[in-house]
Amino acid sequence: MTGPSEEIPDDAYERPAGGSARIPGPRAAGDDLRPPHPLPAPADGPSPTAAPEPRSHGVLKSLLGAWALAACSAEETQAVEDHLTECAPCAEEALRLRDAVGLLHPEESLDLKPLLRSRVLEDCLGKRPARIPVPVWASPYDTETARLDALLRDFGDSEWHTPVRLKWFEEEQRRSRRTTVAGVIGHLMTVDGIVATALGLDDPLGPEAPPGGGPTGRTEHFWNSSPYPTTRQVREPWREQGHTLVRTVSFAGRGVAELGVDYGGFALPLGDAFLERAFECWVHAWDIAEAVDYPYEPPSGPDLHRMIDLAARLLPDALAGRRRSGLAAPARGLVAAGAPGRTLHLEIEGSGGGGWDIALDSPAAKPSREHTVAEVALDGVEFCRLAAGHISPEEAAMGQTGDREAIRDVLFAAASLSRL
Repeated sequence: MTGPSEEIPDDAYERPAGGSARIPGPRAAGDDLRPPHPLPAPADGPSPTAAPEPRSHGVLKSLLGAWALAACSAEETQAVEDHLTECAPCAEEALRLRDAVGLLHPEESLDLKPLLRSRVLEDCLGKRPARIPVPVWASPYDTETARLDALLRDFGDSEWHTPVRLKWFEEEQRRSRRTTVAGVIGHLMTVDGIVATALGLDDPLGPEAPPGGGPTGRTEHFWNSSPYPTTRQVREPWREQGHTLVRTVSFAGRGVAELGVDYGGFALPLGDAFLERAFECWVHAWDIAEAVDYPYEPPSGPDLHRMIDLAARLLPDALAGRRRSGLAAPARGLVAAGAPGRTLHLEIEGSGGGGWDIALDSPAAKPSREHTVAEVALDGVEFCRLAAGHISPEEAAMGQTGDREAIRDVLFAAASLSRL
């Protein structure tokens, strides 16, 4: 109930004697719907906005955690940062919180780490080794063909017809032959075909392959067999042949490495033939990359070591062959097979390096450090360029001591390992 001094509000609601408001019933048409009191007229112009009240120190301090996580609104962020310029304790607390957030959420580059792919592959192979592993001696060939194929993958038609000059060393002179990128792949495919036929696989040259033709004869036959230039279509058969070679030797067992491969003038065990093909694949990939102005890295250290080891093991026979042709000095001290004889020590530096003792007077002699008459030091890649015929013996940057004639004969023998 209302007291005598209370005034009942005039709000258009009907009230019973008790004074409680009662919602009125529906009005009849025409009833006056105007409010009982007229609304004030709006003032001219925009109404003034009241300035926000400044937040207290406690409120701003409680916002420091959200501010450090960048979770504040724009207004709150501005208020906190204005406060930090005036309050030293809050500023110190803000710095500590920001450092803590940095530890919880370290910033990382979105770029993939360079070693990520190799680590993932290593982890996968470590947990589930290949059921049929690739032989160690075939692994460099598998790797180098894959690297070259990755280089070729994005080549357009113009790149496939880019001129490439193949270089080698023959009879004391440097030789060269001009072809294209597609022609280089055709050359690799036809010489790989020598290894393929030794394994009983199809010859890429078919029944028209020259009988007994070595690398040069087979390559010339391939280049001249069509009146049209070789195109990018050669990539697929070359790559498929490489896969077939690796797959075949992987299933063949251990004894296959000793199978002889006839190159039409010399022969190599299958294991060495795969290393030789890996070496040539890398050298010609380098030729292609140089022609298209693209960087190309040398093989990995272990693979490069195996290639250098093959060349070092071939040097005594190459030296003997040059001696029979009158291109090297005669032997000075022939000894019985297996007996120690004059030796040159070859020291290869850098990735894939090591030391090799080379018998000078006979391939059958046993190299001996006690009978060393000369020493030569070369960078690993530089030695490979020499063995590929890309630089002459006089151009090889090296350190040398001892018998000058022996050094010259070995360096020229290394260059003579090259061919088309």
